[in-house]
Amino acid sequence: METFLQDLRFALRTLRKTPAFTLLAVLTLALGIGANTAIFSIVNGVLLQPLPYAEDERIVILHQETNRGGTQSMPFSVKEIEDYREQVQTLAEVVEYHSMGFVIWGDQEPHRVRTGVVSANFFDVLGVEAFKGRTFLKGEDAPGTPPILVLSYDYWAGRLGSDPDIIGKTFKVNDNIHEVVGVLPPLPQYPRDNDVYMPTSHCPTRSSQGFIDNRNARMMQVFALLKEDASVEHAGHEVGSTARRMASQHPDSYPPEAGFSARTSLLKDELTREARPTFLILLAASGLVLLIACANVANLSLSRLLRREREMALRSALGAGRLRLLAQMVTESSLVALCGGLLGLLTAYAGLDLLVDFAARFTPRAGEIGIDATVLLFTLVVSLAAGLVFGALPALQPRQDLQKALSDGTRSSSSRGKQRLRQVLVVAQVGVSLVLLAGAGLMVRSFVKLQQVDAGFKPEQVLSMRIGMNFTKFAQSPDGMRNARKAFMEEVVEEVQALPGVVSAGLVSTVPLNQQQGMSHEFRIEGRQESNTPRIATHSFASPDYFRTVGIPLVKGRFFNAADDAQATPVALITHSLARRHFPDEDPVGKRIASSMGGDWVSIVGIIGDIRQYGLEKAPADEIYVPFAQAPFSSRLVLRTAGDPSALAQSVIAKVREIDPDQTVDSVQTLEEIRADSVAPARLTTVLTGMLSLLALLITAAGVTGVMALLVGQRTQEIGVRRALGAQSGDILRLVLGQGLGMVLLGCVLGLAGALVLGRFVESLLFNVSAGDPLTLTFTSLILMLVALAACYVPARRALGVDPRDALHAE
Repeated sequence: METFLQDLRFALRTLRKTPAFTLLAVLTLALGIGANTAIFSIVNGVLLQPLPYAEDERIVILHQETNRGGTQSMPFSVKEIEDYREQVQTLAEVVEYHSMGFVIWGDQEPHRVRTGVVSANFFDVLGVEAFKGRTFLKGEDAPGTPPILVLSYDYWAGRLGSDPDIIGKTFKVNDNIHEVVGVLPPLPQYPRDNDVYMPTSHCPTRSSQGFIDNRNARMMQVFALLKEDASVEHAGHEVGSTARRMASQHPDSYPPEAGFSARTSLLKDELTREARPTFLILLAASGLVLLIACANVANLSLSRLLRREREMALRSALGAGRLRLLAQMVTESSLVALCGGLLGLLTAYAGLDLLVDFAARFTPRAGEIGIDATVLLFTLVVSLAAGLVFGALPALQPRQDLQKALSDGTRSSSSRGKQRLRQVLVVAQVGVSLVLLAGAGLMVRSFVKLQQVDAGFKPEQVLSMRIGMNFTKFAQSPDGMRNARKAFMEEVVEEVQALPGVVSAGLVSTVPLNQQQGMSHEFRIEGRQESNTPRIATHSFASPDYFRTVGIPLVKGRFFNAADDAQATPVALITHSLARRHFPDEDPVGKRIASSMGGDWVSIVGIIGDIRQYGLEKAPADEIYVPFAQAPFSSRLVLRTAGDPSALAQSVIAKVREIDPDQTVDSVQTLEEIRADSVAPARLTTVLTGMLSLLALLITAAGVTGVMALLVGQRTQEIGVRRALGAQSGDILRLVLGQGLGMVLLGCVLGLAGALVLGRFVESLLFNVSAGDPLTLTFTSLILMLVALAACYVPARRALGVDPRDALHAE
């Protein structure tokens, strides 16, 4: 300890005497360590930490799938849930979940709440205890039980202002008075955030006897708790066997050609499946940045060591062994690295909110990201490791010739070895930088291609919103729910179209690029036999003016018109992709189609352009549109405006509430905002990789400049002699630049090889770009070469200022 304290005091004095080196080294390491800390905080919170629930290793999610038209996920019906609950012996508890939007009345104006509809023991399976009050009790999802609610923490703290007397208060939902019995703790909600929760017995759809008895009425997700001695694999085997047994017992619900199956997976794995590749690639990239930073600081240390060779030689002459000198060097480097780590930690903490927003695009676990003890330990370990790396490398050079080192004006015999190490470090920096630049270039090119995709509509100056209709109120209408909803929505469209600044308005069941999967059904074509290849399309509902409002083109036939009402012949529009796939050699206009699940035949009256309904990166879906007047199931209002669409939002909301104060309006967004949100994950990933690569490029440029400056300083006498013998400025520039660019070229060659190998790991994140894209690799190599050339040019210009007389005098 006494020796350590002595080394520490000496390190502080030494670093204080060289403030330029200390500041540059600390800042360089802070950039590398800060990037690693920031990205690791995401990986730790999302991928490494257990779920904030009791026994998270036992919580599984069940999946039902069909291979009709490719593997598709299939929700669960009540009958199916009962079969799994009764027949799968490895599951201790089986619970259901689905989420719906309901209108709620209380002390405030009516508003729409996202409602989780769950089994009574749902929170028991997750192991969640209430923050206030209680959760649901066993049997409270049985028919006839009093309506109750459990509130989420965010809804209670935000919308209700953390009301301390909330337990026992009542709210009106679905025309029933619901009593609040509890508030959940501030934990992430899975599989999505909800405002309130209610038992299954009080959801109008879920509790209807017709829905319960219909094996094909599917809309729920299923979670389960494994028995203590059961494994996920064993449970998956039993679930699959149960699914096969169901298919054999109910062939009408599970046609053999559908390829029905079921499986299980751990909930925590399912929640991070899409996020894992992106986060791990970013962590690897930040690790490469730290390696470049360490190489740069090691080069700085080598340069500094040249000025300390006499000191080291003197300490050796006085009896200091190699390990003693190594301990002193590592103490200094560790002190620098810890200071860099502290500054990097502060930098990561400052950007924590941005990291959470980024991660939220990929996983619901983003709320668990933070600077905790694990992240602090990681930062400490990384800092000490960085200090060890750049501190030990200079100290492990060949032993000096003490006689030469102690002689005035004589360079150490180890300078040649140190020079080689510096050059190796520069080559490594350049190579790693090119790998990062190539990765960022691929991401940029991919994102540009994604942005250039024609979405099939014109989002400019279009506003969309969802009208959260009170279904219970419409159900009580003398004209019936269907007619009441139709009359209300048509009145909304008529009144909104009359507002100043509105060019047109329409209704649709789902707006483009909203990331929500629509209703996909198999359909039949009149006059054709059923085939083994299923015909699947997404069914949507739209008013006549919807297509003109959002700018969807007509390819053939006609759009809907006012005559296509409930009394007219059922009609439909199909997308161009559906026409190409299922009517390749004939005109589909005039043909008739029908759902394979039954229903009337509808006549195709037109073909519209393809729409990227579920993402710019996804191929246009086959879609069938039916008129709102014939199937009034549209709740999205869209309007094209003459000016800024956002400026009309409040006027439209006021008009809806003027027509019916009980209806709510939410999800108010322009289509341009929806388009921007749809590419936000790709955009943010591109920005992060770009920042990491630019950081690496900056550190590498600084390292090349420093090494070249030192090499020029060591060759001052040689350059002076060359000038005295008649060498021109161009000759000197070529001499210096040649030495620097030789290292850079070697680094680029190694970097290109590394980029080709590692590019395969980012291929899953790319859109229409190959990992070995020659244009990207060439362009990023040229950028690195130009930056390196500029870095070499500054010391080269200094070489031109060498006075031959001074050099010869020194010689």
